[in-house]
Amino acid sequence: MTSEVYAAQIARDWNTKDGGSGFVGYVTRFAVDERFLAQYQPHTVGSSVHQEYWIPAEDLDAFNAHLVGSIEVIATFRGGEAA
Repeated sequence: MTSEVYAAQIARDWNTKDGGSGFVGYVTRFAVDERFLAQYQPHTVGSSVHQEYWIPAEDLDAFNAHLVGSIEVIATFRGGEAA
């Protein structure tokens, strides 16, 4: 995801209702080497705030190698098991 607003929406509205996520959603912030990221196109999957990069699974090791700096958790959302 390319925006904190979109990441928070997913973490809050989806992950907190999903047992597979442990009913917890995290928003993280990190930077990726722009030259590496330039080979991928951002996709809009809803409104203009809903932009994300689709990184193929086979490219994840290379993606991780091109992270710049630290990964920060900037928000945590907790839900609970639905009744």
